[in-house]
Parts: sequence; C-alpha cells; structure tokens
Amino acid sequence: MVDSRTPMDALTDDSHGHPHYLALDARDRSLVRAMLMAALRHRGDLEALIDRFTDRPLPGGAASLRAIIHLALAQILFLDVPDHSAVDLAVEAARTDPRNRRFAGLVNALCRRAVRDREKILDAIARSPSRAPGWFAERLTEIYGAEKAAAIEACHRRPAPIDLTLADESPENVALWAERLGAIALPTGSLRLTSHTAITELPGYADGVWWVQDAAAAIPARLFGDVAGQRVLDLCAAPGGKTAQLVERGATVTALDQSANRLKRLAANLDRLGLADRCETVAASLFDHGADVPFDAVLLDAPCSSTGTVRRHPDVPWTKTPEDIAKLAALQARMLERAADFVAPGGTLVFSNCSLDPSEGEDVARAFSREHANFEPLPVTDDDLPGLSSAITGEGFVRTTPADLPLAGDEARLGGIDGFFAARWRRRV
Repeated sequence: MVDSRTPMDALTDDSHGHPHYLALDARDRSLVRAMLMAALRHRGDLEALIDRFTDRPLPGGAASLRAIIHLALAQILFLDVPDHSAVDLAVEAARTDPRNRRFAGLVNALCRRAVRDREKILDAIARSPSRAPGWFAERLTEIYGAEKAAAIEACHRRPAPIDLTLADESPENVALWAERLGAIALPTGSLRLTSHTAITELPGYADGVWWVQDAAAAIPARLFGDVAGQRVLDLCAAPGGKTAQLVERGATVTALDQSANRLKRLAANLDRLGLADRCETVAASLFDHGADVPFDAVLLDAPCSSTGTVRRHPDVPWTKTPEDIAKLAALQARMLERAADFVAPGGTLVFSNCSLDPSEGEDVARAFSREHANFEPLPVTDDDLPGLSSAITGEGFVRTTPADLPLAGDEARLGGIDGFFAARWRRRV
C-alpha cells in the first residue's frame, strides 16, 4: 500500500477493493480495516520500535516482512486482539513465505517482547514527538509553527470521533437527539457520538433522521445561509452529505460527480434519507457539463490531498507527496474557474476542501479573487460559524485543523475536527 502509494480506501472498498479483501466476510473485513488503520496511524512509532528492538536494520527490500511485523505489533499494542493470536498468526505468515521464513524467529521475538513490555512501550509512544514522514511533519511546522503542528500530530495519533448531521438542525431537535443517542451537541450544530456503536443500529438511522458527516465537512453547505427555493449546483457531490444538507434546507439541488460509482453511493444515501426524488444527479465532469440556466448557488468541494483527514485516513502522509499537493492545487484553480461559470449574477459561490495546506486553500482563493473582479469576497462571520469563531481567518476564510474544537474533562479524547478550508464569493450583478 505505502510502497505503491495506493490509498487504503481503494484496497478496502466493499465493491471494488482488493480481491483478497472482498473474499472476507463482514467481520473479518472490519478486523482487517482496524489492523490497517492502527498500523498506519502508528507507522512511524512502529518503525522506531523495530529499530530499538533489533541489532541490525531489516533488509531494505523486505516490504512483506515489515508489513507482517507492523500488523502484528499494531494488534498487540493498539487493538483488542488476543496476544497469542497476533503472535501465532505473524509467525505463521513469516514461516509460509519463502522470502521471510528465516526471519520467523525474529518476528516471534519482537512480538513477545511487545507483549511483555506493552505498558512501557505505550507510555514511551505517548511521550514521544511526531514520527510522521519527514516532508509532512516539516510542512506542518512551516505552516502552523512548532506548537500547533505538534498539537495536530497528537490528534493524528487518536482515532477520529464520529459526527452526525441532523436533517432538522433546530436547537430543540439537536438537544432531543443528543439525549437519545447519548451524544455531544457540538456548538457548530453537529452531534458527536461518545462510543463506536454500530451505526446502522442507532435510533434514527433507518428513518433518515441523520447521516454521518464530520463537523468540519458540514460547514461549507451552511455558508450559503437560507437556500430555500434556490437552484443549487453541488459539484463533486458524492458521497452526498453536503447535497443532503442543501436539499433539507429547501434548495432544488443538482448533484454532479464524474464518477458513476460514487453517484450510485450518493443516490443510495439520499434514498435512505428520503431525499432521492428531491435531487437531480448528473454523472459528468464539471469541465464537460453544460447548464442552460445559471444557478443561485454553487458549491465546489474540490478533490485535494486530504491531509485534513489523517485521523480517518492515516495512509495519507505515507501515500501522498508534495508533488501531489502542487498538482491538486493547480487542478483546484481550474475547477474553481469553471465553477464560477455556473453562478448567476447575485449568486453565491463556495469553494472548500479537506486539505491542511494553504496552497490548496488560501492560495487558490486569493488567486481567484485577484483574477475575478466580478466576484466579491463574502467574509465568513461569527454568525455563520457559531462556536468556532477561532477558525475564521483575518481574510474571512474558514480554516480548521484537527487541533481545533477541543473538549474538556472526560470528553477531551473526543475533541478535534477534520482539517478544512472554505471561502465564498458573491457574483456581482
């Protein structure tokens, strides 16, 4: 995965994932995902542990051996898996692979030492600095400073909480469902679950009362304000959380995505929510799509490096590169240019993505403002973002990081929010 720079989501997709993954039953798929998440989230920590526990480095080309050890140590240190199972499976995997057979004893020794010294190891990891890939750690420090970068990286070591967006976001309904679900009502209007219960078994799921969506991802759609009766174009719409928000707020929505498979997922989500007949879906690239009548509002949640979602996608720092960020920033600028064509005079344009890097956010937005005098920047205000005014920049952009939205006391472990950027403009009449 890391060596081939293949995203984990591509390998573990339930429809188009790796054949070995698809051959597993649902329970084993969940375990595999948990193992991969833990191993990737702590990849740097595990590498340091191997270096500390071995007299000589592992062979340079021993990718499969490294994977066996990482997955075994991740189970022993971070997952609720019986120690003997993790050890036995790792040793057996090494013995049955001709490339790794001679290292079976080393695998056994490393695993048993991790079992014996587990508490000491976990304490040392908790006190150690970030071990993210060099390019990523250096970039975070350059952008946010050493203190904020360290806080972000500390959040990356923790699994992300699960947030919900309610179809009815009135304060009374938010309070009602917070009580029913035993959830935390966030100041932004989202709910945060306090335990990782099976989503489909929770009250309200079958009735389409809510959907899973990080609190940061719910921000861009809210920046349009009252969209009741408006025609709204949601570009790059799948999987549909923002589309559902706009439909629930009374807009007539056209959801466009170039991936037919992703649009099927969006349609299934809207169907569960009872919104399928209130939204038009279009499988097309925004560069090819033609609209006869401009829209009152256009949302471009653009593809990006996803560095703001490392808590959920710990493979990102290991599978992306600075070159990827530069290419994506150029693509975003082109997409924003095209998105502007769909906005009617007096209409609103919102640009967002889940990158932590300003080259994919602030820089793209500034360049757009410089080059489009017919679009007036609309700075985001405290009223637009209740409870998260610290995320509003001096230019009126939204910039969140995983270290934002901290929670106090017993809920501190559930603090944080995805890294997100958003900017908005009004097309001059």
